[in-house]
Amino acid sequence: MSIATLDPTTALVIIDLQKGIAAYPTIQPLAEVVGHAADLARAFREQGLPVVLVNVAGGAPGRTEQARRTGELPPEALDLLPELCQDPQDIVITKRSWGAFTSTGLEQELRRRGVTQIVLAGVSTSIGVDTTARQAFDLGFNVTLAVDAMTDTSAEAHTNSVDRIFPRLGETGTVAEIVALLDRAGA
Repeated sequence: MSIATLDPTTALVIIDLQKGIAAYPTIQPLAEVVGHAADLARAFREQGLPVVLVNVAGGAPGRTEQARRTGELPPEALDLLPELCQDPQDIVITKRSWGAFTSTGLEQELRRRGVTQIVLAGVSTSIGVDTTARQAFDLGFNVTLAVDAMTDTSAEAHTNSVDRIFPRLGETGTVAEIVALLDRAGA
């Protein structure tokens, strides 16, 4: 289902658009994805709605078959991309797992503000965005996914999340569609 409505108190949650991730090869040009995410952030701020900027500082413990980065990222890698124009009112969450709700306090921050819906953007579509969407859905939030404000290192994984998983978790839409709904709600 494509996006039909936004709740009165909807928050934007942008996943892992930070310096330590920006060099990874992605299927869509990262500059375009970041530009779309920045447009969303600007629109949410103009409506006085919460903007959450999430960065990742390391990985969860545990064995995996696939080699992965272990340990903490260097401090400069955590810096959010400047194109997001971080505002003092933004909520900044640092995670150490795939999803932004695990052991972070994000749910409490959103509930305290009366948020009932989140719009998700960022990287990686099939990992950080997907996991956060699943967690938000399980917690009872309405979920919208800004499909042109996210990307992945794998086209197959991105397509699987967008086409198969996201429609089961919420609504999908483009940044233009989401901004149009925000503009109508604020008018």
